[in-house]
Amino acid sequence: MSQNTPDVLKTTPLTDDHVARGARMVPFAGYSMPVQYADGVMKEHLWTREHAGLFDVSHMGQARLRGVSPLSAFEEVVPGDFIGLAAGKQKYSVLLNRTGGIIDDLMAGRPTSPDGRVDDDLFLVVNGACKDNDFKVIEDELAGQVDVVRLEDRALMAIQGPEAAAVVQAHVPAAADMVFMDIRAMPGFGTDLIISRSGYTGEDGYEISVPASEAVRVWNLLLADDRVRPIGLGARDSLRLEAGLPLYGHDLDETVSPIEAGLAFAVNKNRREQRDFPGAARIVKELAEGPARVKVCLRVLEGAPAREGAEVADESGNVVGVVTSGGYSPCLKAGIALAFVPPALKTVGARLQVIVRGKPQPAEVVPSPFVPHRYVRKVG
Repeated sequence: MSQNTPDVLKTTPLTDDHVARGARMVPFAGYSMPVQYADGVMKEHLWTREHAGLFDVSHMGQARLRGVSPLSAFEEVVPGDFIGLAAGKQKYSVLLNRTGGIIDDLMAGRPTSPDGRVDDDLFLVVNGACKDNDFKVIEDELAGQVDVVRLEDRALMAIQGPEAAAVVQAHVPAAADMVFMDIRAMPGFGTDLIISRSGYTGEDGYEISVPASEAVRVWNLLLADDRVRPIGLGARDSLRLEAGLPLYGHDLDETVSPIEAGLAFAVNKNRREQRDFPGAARIVKELAEGPARVKVCLRVLEGAPAREGAEVADESGNVVGVVTSGGYSPCLKAGIALAFVPPALKTVGARLQVIVRGKPQPAEVVPSPFVPHRYVRKVG
């Protein structure tokens, strides 16, 4: 997990509640955040996979992108098709530098309201450790076209797991007909919500933006349900790793292109043809010829889990890559990792080695994700 430790850590509207519930608080993205509660990371992880876990993600950056044509303007800094983004949908994308490296990954959506009204602006959610720089990059690159309206007065929470939908729908019945990547502005819990059916665990669930003044009340309403438990950053990290999802600052940074990172889906076909986004020359070339390195999923066959920074070697012992995220999978009961290796070694079933405390351990390239996603998609 990316962390920084400024002299004074920021807090979220839920910080006091975390402390009251016995959470162990750690510095993360400039905030004091719960890494785990009394149950511990393993139990929190498995509870989320089996029931419903509730996460405070209020450190993330929320903003509205407003202007005459914010959808088309946004395409100047990302490789996705946002002009064609349907009302009520959100899309994963990456903010790019001029050499095609990833400044951050983010969600951008067009929430609909109950009366069918759709604002022309984009609702953005970016990573907490990156948000100040992200918003500055967007403001600088799109100066005169858009305004970035930061939503500092809103909290953000995520509820994830196979029972999450039923819990939310008991309070917000209109959320029942939402599917993966839908986003709406609607009333719920007695306040105004911006709610999307999405998350960072591979499970079904919702991310819910609420006024900061209502955060504790909504949080406690959800936790009053026996199916729901609060979950810390430790389990959030192991859950996203099992889901094969990248973490900025570890698997993604300004040297990594979306093609290297296995995010080619974020570069829409029409944008590939137009080549009008930052770093297009590099990205289009990598799409055509292949990148110099690729992200793979590794399962450690014997020994301790390989952590970030561990070297990856081929069967002959030659160092060929590096682990960018790694840990123990509570569901698979094995070490798993994301790593960059040469494209020739990306084939599922390829045998490699991870170097843990100077000792080579056998590992195998496996399909992504490690644990199947359970998103709810539209049928037909």
